[in-house]
Amino acid sequence: MNDTNPAHPWWRKPLDMFAASRLGSALFRPTLHHIDRVLLWLTRGHAGMTLGIPTLQLTTTGARSGKQLTVPLLYVRHGEDVVVIGTRFGSTTHPGWYYNLRNEPRASVRVKGERYPVTARPATAEEREQIWPQAVRIYPGYDTYLDRVGNREVPIFVLARTA
Repeated sequence: MNDTNPAHPWWRKPLDMFAASRLGSALFRPTLHHIDRVLLWLTRGHAGMTLGIPTLQLTTTGARSGKQLTVPLLYVRHGEDVVVIGTRFGSTTHPGWYYNLRNEPRASVRVKGERYPVTARPATAEEREQIWPQAVRIYPGYDTYLDRVGNREVPIFVLARTA
């Protein structure tokens, strides 16, 4: 099965709708990444709270702290690359990892148990047009989040594997 076009079980739609709601976002924004970190660690990157939505672990260098910081994120494939999207559950502010990648584009990801280095770059306008519909097929909540982000452009980063 293609990891960025998962078959959706019957229970996914109501769960996605709740997660994308204001209440769901308010509950999940401060907690989900903590739970996912543990589950992804225990399963070596194979399963987290996102229940079938492709999830990776992104490790960046903190823009202010200089420390290595790891966060679980939904992703989509774009050719050989993986792509992460900074909706932050529909928040009007960018996620922390956005600033980290902007400051230091060299990072690493763990996808389905495989860890490898990547270099991040913002998606081009053309890539954004290709990636967004694919992301919404995987997680329809992305469209709901767009209604709440205000006038900020949601960052989309292409993470290319490096040697």
